[in-house]
Amino acid sequence: MSFELVILGNSSATPTLNRFPSAQYLHVLDHHLLIDCGEGTQMQMQRYKIKKTKIKHVFISHIHADHMLGLPGLLFSMNLMQRTEPLHIYGPDTLFEIIDLFHKNTESELRFEIIKHITNTNTKEVIYEDALLKVSSFPLFHRVPTTGFLFEEQPKLKKLNVVSCKKNSIPFANYTDIKRGKDYVSDDGKIIIPNSELTVDKGEPFSYAYCSDTMYDERVIEAVKNVNLLYHEATFLHDRLKRAEETKHSTALQAGIVAQKANVSKLIIGHFSSRYDLLDELLAETRTQFANSFIANEGEHFFME
Repeated sequence: MSFELVILGNSSATPTLNRFPSAQYLHVLDHHLLIDCGEGTQMQMQRYKIKKTKIKHVFISHIHADHMLGLPGLLFSMNLMQRTEPLHIYGPDTLFEIIDLFHKNTESELRFEIIKHITNTNTKEVIYEDALLKVSSFPLFHRVPTTGFLFEEQPKLKKLNVVSCKKNSIPFANYTDIKRGKDYVSDDGKIIIPNSELTVDKGEPFSYAYCSDTMYDERVIEAVKNVNLLYHEATFLHDRLKRAEETKHSTALQAGIVAQKANVSKLIIGHFSSRYDLLDELLAETRTQFANSFIANEGEHFFME
């Protein structure tokens, strides 16, 4: 499985008896990533059998407590578990002031290094990249500096059609170029066998965008254009639009509009106000704008090949 997203928390500022604040675990191409870390995230990781020791990268959207209050505890637990491997943390500069304050006033010394990556809340930028995965941050529009995160698989190499390659006596030295999409050509550059006859397409790279806390803004739509899976906050029903605007949050209807205008393939909504005991009405409202929408239920897994 190339992509596995596990919802650890879907509540907004106030936890409920059956909903925890924002946190998600993303297992993608052998990368183990934590996105936001609200209060109780460690408990949820234990509940859904996610090992803390595997987490190498933590992405924090902003410093409101329901998105980062679980992080100091997670760091202390990692330390007690004798972690020595560095941990990469991505977030606003104020996040690291808070972490440093915890360590200073508890006289704690971590056995592992925290590698700090300060996110730019004014423009989109690549914050991590390797041969398999690219992660970008992009501005969201909330009461404090906030970023969304875009996780993109790097372009896939094509799969060789081994039978066709052997049948056409393709030299082994040409295999890498062919997997990269090149035709088999003669010394003078003429196409002997087109790439389509020598490979099997492995499909388009997948993409996932995470939009935590934000008011409705057309700039968010541009940032998440054409992603396969979009998570977008839907704190209120649209009959509380005034309250959403006051707190710089979105309604369920607005989340559906973002997904529709951005031409995404699938939408999941979360960050629900504690005023809602049942979430079906929020989902129904979202689906009036974007049919392929789902609730980010805690413990639910979203998969993608």
